[in-house]
Parts: sequence; structure tokens; C-alpha cells
Amino acid sequence: MGLVGGSFINVVIYRVPRNMSLVRPGSHCPHCGAPIRFYDNIPLLSYLWLRGKARCCRTRISIRYPTLELLSGVLGFAVAAAMLMRLPGDTSLARATAVFAADLIFALALVAAAFIDLEHMYVPDAITLGGTIFALATFSLRPALGFSDAVVGAAIGFLMIWLPFGVAYKWIRGRTGMGLGDAKLVMLAGAWFGWPGAVFALLAGAVQGTVGALVLLAVRGRIEEPDAVKAEKLEMQAELEKLGPEERAEAEALLAKDPLYEAPGGGLGLARIAFGPFLALAMLEYLLVGGQAVGDYLRWLGLSA
Repeated sequence: MGLVGGSFINVVIYRVPRNMSLVRPGSHCPHCGAPIRFYDNIPLLSYLWLRGKARCCRTRISIRYPTLELLSGVLGFAVAAAMLMRLPGDTSLARATAVFAADLIFALALVAAAFIDLEHMYVPDAITLGGTIFALATFSLRPALGFSDAVVGAAIGFLMIWLPFGVAYKWIRGRTGMGLGDAKLVMLAGAWFGWPGAVFALLAGAVQGTVGALVLLAVRGRIEEPDAVKAEKLEMQAELEKLGPEERAEAEALLAKDPLYEAPGGGLGLARIAFGPFLALAMLEYLLVGGQAVGDYLRWLGLSA
């Protein structure tokens, strides 16, 4: 199921940022547009059988596709091992299946969010807001989490990023500290795990994001925006130049409200880096091992029964 989900996640990552339908047209070669037959679309196996090249035009297939399928397969196994093994022995097959399906959908959605943010520096509302609704609808599948816990966790997750980094930071520094996409992603963490999961996602994501930025700076000597974002900005600039003075001024005023179009600052503190992948990683960690680890830590501190 993880492998199959990974194949679909590849479609999501490619099509959603391009405002394409996830259903139509069917799977096709992005180079020549030829439809991909079902036997050439089997996760991992088709890539190996075709030796990494499209059957239609022999164009090399990006290694990202089998990598994501493999990662999703590993996540499917990890979710089964971590979540299903914790269920009581008298759990019905229907409930076990529902728990596995919900947690796998959640995990794969985080993978999609991470890769989209890594390439385009934004997290789609379909994942964050849709995921939050899905989390509230499936709260009963997570033990010791009531509906009110999920709602409060979502609110805390959103506010603890939006207030300090979206409002206060912008008022003090004149630029956005973190985008609304990050706030909505932590809101999803709160809806899925409750407020402790939201706090864990923010703190663990911040630590891992800082380490990632330092490593990137050490390896490359600089932190730059992704090529896709640079290309989108150039396209937008070309479109602005076609407008009349009044229309252009109005369009530029709207773009000024979008953090993505703020000029990145110099130095590590003002460099623009996608934070979504690190939040998603922290949320996956909490899903698989974090909840139990945090609970053990709180009990060790005497803060939990």
C-alpha cells in the first residue's frame, strides 16, 4: 500500500503546484506526452524493468520517482510496525485497517508537503487544511485523543506560529518570519496529535531545520531559493511588464503581501529556506516514536501519570 501510495504522491507533487487535475489526463510522459500503460506504471518494478528510461521516447526518468515510491513503501512498513503493533489484541480487523489507512494517508501527505515545499516553497492548502479536516474526522482512531483535544491542538499549533512569526516578527522586522503554510502544517500536527505533537513538531523541526541550514551553508557556501521559485518569479515579472501602470501597481501591491516575493536577505538569519520539510520530518518522527518518547520523558520529569 505504501508503494502504491508513493506512485500517487509522485502525481500530487508534480501536478498540484502546476494547477493540474490529479485525475485527467491519465498518467503520461512529461517529455513527449504519450500515455503510460499500466504495466509501465508499477511502483519500482517498472522503473527497474525499463532501466530508468521511458518506453515511449527513451527519455531518462527522474530518480525522484522510484525514490519516493521506495520511501513510501518503507513508511507503509513503518506505520504498520509502529502503529498496528501497539493496538490491543482484541482490536477488530476493521478498526486495525482504519488505523493503518488513516496513519498511512497522513504520512504520505506529509511526504508530498515536504517535496512540494522543497521545490516551490509553499505548502498547498489541500494538504494542510484538508488534512486538518481529515484529522478531526478521524480523531477516534487515535487513543486518548478527544475531539476537543484535536480542536484545541489545531488552534494552538496555528497560533504559536502565526502570532510570533507572522504578526509580531513582521511588525518588528518588516518581513515575514514564517509563512502561513508552516502555521497550517503545525495546525495539522495539533489536530492529529493534540497540542504536545504541535509543540514537538515546531521545536524538533526548528532544531533539524537549523542543522540542515548549517550543513547546506557549509557544503554550498550559500543558501539560495529553488530553481522553480526563481523561474516563477521571472515569469511573474514578465507578466507584470505587460500590464499598464495602474494594473501593474495593483498587482505589485498584491504580490507585496506574499512572503514568497519578498527579497531574501543576506546571511543565515535572513536566508530563505523551506521549513516545511523539517516540520514534516518532525511530525513523522512523532507519529512513529515521538509520542511514546515524549510521554516517557514527561513521566520521568514527574509531569505525567
